[in-house]
Amino acid sequence: MNAAGFLDPGAGQSGTSDPAAGRGPGRQLGRELGQIAGPREAGPWSRYVAMGDSFTAGLGDPEPLSPGGMRGWADRIAEELSGGRSDFRYANLAVSGLVMREILDRQLGPAIALKPDLVTLSAGGNDLVFHRSDPDRLAASLDAAVGMLSATGATVVLFTGPDWGDTPLLGHNRGRVAVFNENIRTIAVRHHGVIADLWALRQLSDPRMWDPDRLHFSPMGHHTIAAMVLESLSVPHTLSPLEPKPMPAGSWRESKAGDIAWFTNYLLPWMVSRVRKRSDAPPLAPKRPEPGPVYGS
Repeated sequence: MNAAGFLDPGAGQSGTSDPAAGRGPGRQLGRELGQIAGPREAGPWSRYVAMGDSFTAGLGDPEPLSPGGMRGWADRIAEELSGGRSDFRYANLAVSGLVMREILDRQLGPAIALKPDLVTLSAGGNDLVFHRSDPDRLAASLDAAVGMLSATGATVVLFTGPDWGDTPLLGHNRGRVAVFNENIRTIAVRHHGVIADLWALRQLSDPRMWDPDRLHFSPMGHHTIAAMVLESLSVPHTLSPLEPKPMPAGSWRESKAGDIAWFTNYLLPWMVSRVRKRSDAPPLAPKRPEPGPVYGS
């Protein structure tokens, strides 16, 4: 099975292009982040559920006042969507370190049971980067799950993987990520989903968008991704674009010494922890397992 033959490319193209109606692949990001015209409208959604791994849990964006001590792009989206709405509810089922099968097994049923009208789903990154999984097999599993979510009438947002092409020791995954991304786009068309395109988000080439571990995003990165997702949903927002300064000399993209330090201090310990999981270790819990107000009751 390959990306070209995974799904019927023409399937689903008869739907509308309005993501707010829960249908259509979403409009292309056609203007700079933050350049919003007209009065601000937070969108029609009132019940948002986020599914995923550490990316969705907000790792790299610490905030002591947020559940789990992390904020992240999903929280930032919920903050924007909830503006002026007392009825808005938000749940985040993401748990760090999960592969796709774990995400779907643990989160799909609970997500549907929460009866959301907006779902964001990001899965497969850990499979591709650390397990060298087949992107077509991953897409087949994801397709069925997205179909179930879409059948509820919810708007479903899917993420392409970022371009790690310039990242030492991770760039060799670039081809698999690209194939997976094409499958993601096909799945979105088939099930009338919305694409949040990390691969095309050029702001992510700025090293300041990334956490020092180079695997997760920094607060600035989460902020930028949140703005992109809202744009993909055609939702005006108050997230101002942060203009990156020129890359400083001796950045992590250029420093071999920094590459060695990164491998020793971040990547190697993470890989060891994945291999040597304790059998008695309790599973990590979602940061927001039940829908509730963004800022508490």
